[in-house]
Amino acid sequence: MLVAVPTVVLACQAGGWAARRVGQPPVIGEIAVGILLGPSLLGWLAPDVQRLLLPPAALPVTSVLGNIALLVFLFLIGLELDLPSLRANRRAVASVAAGSVLLPLTLGTALALAMYPYLAPPGVQRPPFVLFIAAALSITAFPVLARILADRGLATTRLGTFALACAAADDALAWCLLIAVTSLATAASPLDAATALVLTVGLIAALATARPLVKRILERAARVSDDLVTVLAVAGLLLAAWTTDRIGVHPAIGAFLFGATLPRGVLALERSAARLQHVIVPVLLPLFFVDIGLRTDLAALPAGQWGWAALVLAVAVIGKLVGAGGAARLAGCDWRWSALVGTLMNCRGITEIVVLGIGLELGVISTDLFTIMVLMAVVTTAATTPLLDRLTRGAPDLTAPAPADAPLIVLPKTPGESR
Repeated sequence: MLVAVPTVVLACQAGGWAARRVGQPPVIGEIAVGILLGPSLLGWLAPDVQRLLLPPAALPVTSVLGNIALLVFLFLIGLELDLPSLRANRRAVASVAAGSVLLPLTLGTALALAMYPYLAPPGVQRPPFVLFIAAALSITAFPVLARILADRGLATTRLGTFALACAAADDALAWCLLIAVTSLATAASPLDAATALVLTVGLIAALATARPLVKRILERAARVSDDLVTVLAVAGLLLAAWTTDRIGVHPAIGAFLFGATLPRGVLALERSAARLQHVIVPVLLPLFFVDIGLRTDLAALPAGQWGWAALVLAVAVIGKLVGAGGAARLAGCDWRWSALVGTLMNCRGITEIVVLGIGLELGVISTDLFTIMVLMAVVTTAATTPLLDRLTRGAPDLTAPAPADAPLIVLPKTPGESR
């Protein structure tokens, strides 16, 4: 442990620094390092060095620590999900979010039906396999997208606020689908799956109903110390994760739901979230990346599977670009704006990696398909920043900050109407 943890943390920090140097979000470098420390490179070139730096006896413990960090990360994603922001321009946001989910779902379903005889793990039924692939292709990485927009100074522009609102709605829909898929995959019968889904909905209702009480508890705890607020938040997210695990849904979903339903406007909670973000995410989350990397073996991918990899990438890109961009165009946006929205919604990042890890852990997807999907997530995320820079070049109206009272989007002029 004392060798493995610093090896992983320092290597991922170096990877994040290198990614920033070439204009990419740090998560690209961190994911790449996690893959390279696995059998794809280090285990292939120098297996003895890999065993020295990542001793097999330490891997079960690093895996547990990485998964705890994953729960904290998903809690933070839920906490950052600004559902009230969806009310502004809700028609356009709903259209883009629906388009960015429905078309990838449709294309993903057709692709998964074709892949099932070749890439599905033995014993996995067709419905959970197909639904999981379809849901995975509909994901947009809200936190990575927010980081990219902030790094480019676009987070407070009309484009940035609109894209983040659409990504938040997309994520909400995608996680609802994932809840259904995981309950179906882990259930012994359709009745068990329906029971798990009903219990999960009940948990969401209970968490939402308890928000006023939770807010009073957090405010009283804040009068004692911020440390107590942090302890309550961590205890709550772990208990929520345990609850969904007992229900029959993945623990990560419980952590996400707990963060999404916590009351907003509690300053001590925001400070506690920032502390978790600054400690747990850079120190322990890389252990999750390496755990993923150890299960991703590019060298072992059969030559015949690279055709499937190209097809998965094509379906993923077309689904988001046409689904989100086309919906934005139908909502009245011009072509450049629509292309930008489609490009931004195509960013998958760590959220996709998390979802794929859940699928692999549940046994819904095979190791080969997991590797193919991880490649797709890395490529689509890496392509977001250069495409964004190219599409915003020479368009100062897109990069100008939006006034506080301005709508999220400005529709093009039509005869008889003003902007």
